[in-house]
Amino acid sequence: MTRQSFNYNSSQKTNSSLFRLNRNSMKRINRIYLLSLLGLLLFSSCGNESEPAQKTGEAQAEEQHGEDPQAAELTQEQYRVAGIVLGKPQMRNLSNILTLTGKLDLPPQNMASVSAPLGGYVKSTELLEGMRVRKGQQIASIENPEFVTLQQEYLEAKSSLTFLEQDYQRQKELSQEQVTSAKAYQKASAEYRAARSQVEALGERLRIIGIAPSSLREGKIRRILPIYAPIDGYVTYINANVGQFVNPTDVLFRIADTDHLHVELTVFEKNVASLKKGQKVRYSLPNETVAQHEATIYLIGKEISPERTVRVHAHMDEEDKDLVPGMYVQAQLALDGQKVLSLPGEAVVQDNGQNFIFLYTGQEKEGEAVMKKFRMVPVEKGAEAENFVQVALPAGIDTTNANFVTKGAYSLLAKMRNSEEEEGH
Repeated sequence: MTRQSFNYNSSQKTNSSLFRLNRNSMKRINRIYLLSLLGLLLFSSCGNESEPAQKTGEAQAEEQHGEDPQAAELTQEQYRVAGIVLGKPQMRNLSNILTLTGKLDLPPQNMASVSAPLGGYVKSTELLEGMRVRKGQQIASIENPEFVTLQQEYLEAKSSLTFLEQDYQRQKELSQEQVTSAKAYQKASAEYRAARSQVEALGERLRIIGIAPSSLREGKIRRILPIYAPIDGYVTYINANVGQFVNPTDVLFRIADTDHLHVELTVFEKNVASLKKGQKVRYSLPNETVAQHEATIYLIGKEISPERTVRVHAHMDEEDKDLVPGMYVQAQLALDGQKVLSLPGEAVVQDNGQNFIFLYTGQEKEGEAVMKKFRMVPVEKGAEAENFVQVALPAGIDTTNANFVTKGAYSLLAKMRNSEEEEGH
């Protein structure tokens, strides 16, 4: 009985010890599990906190390096150095443009060739090409012995005329009183009329060489006579020097009055039917790349030259006295009335195979500096003529009020690309 009790008690103690052991093991396991779970939670929390921080850094870098790849800004000094010029699109006729060549010319009444009617030796001249002369101004003097002979003949003929006139009047009175014969009267009348005709003819020859017959009298015969400018204008040609003998057919000087220059164009016969009086022509001078002058067709020639061309006369809308006759011009003529939206060709730039123009979006003050801002706008190009190009703008752009870069666009594009390279480094 005692042994059984002992066994029972021993067994009970053993079970109690195992129970305590299992309970302690469970507590330890639970503690390990809780610590592991807490570690995972902390690790996840740390991971979640670092990811937003990384995203924020990327966002900041994106803001710093990629705010707007199509935007640009310039300081006032950069704007000036780049030569930026702003302008608005224009409606121009760029389709079916006829390109013509020609020159600046003058009407016949505005050009004068000066010569010596009787020839002679050039005694003096002070003209140089390009000098301005006035009508009636002495431009040279000519010496010729024939001048003396002509003046002498005139004075002798005039003296003879005076005698014959008196004899004619006397014979007329005697004939009326029937004192003399009719034959004597007729002879006196014929001689008087012949002498008067001779005096008039010699007087006209004197006027040709620049002598007024009324100013000629005995003792005032001249061997040297002046040559006067027939019109106002500029001396364009000189073919005379002191001591040179010139013939009556030689041109000594040419004078051009440039107040009424016009554009003389050469048009092939196949294009003549497309022209009409009143059409506008845009032309450029030799030192210009853009046809910025305008003229209006006034006359179309009616004769075809051996080269199968016709001359077309156009009046300049704005006359320029400083231009020189004979200057080469290149002109463009629109053959239809369809106008399209256009900008100067240098306003359109190419970037990555696409065409762009720069829209001016205004200016802002940043600190002490004033920044002028621009934005690249994609466009489609169309017809090109006269250094202008047709452009199709995106919807929503007010072409009436918007300003675009018409000059210096490539300088602005280079500034944008250089700034991006610097930021990338």
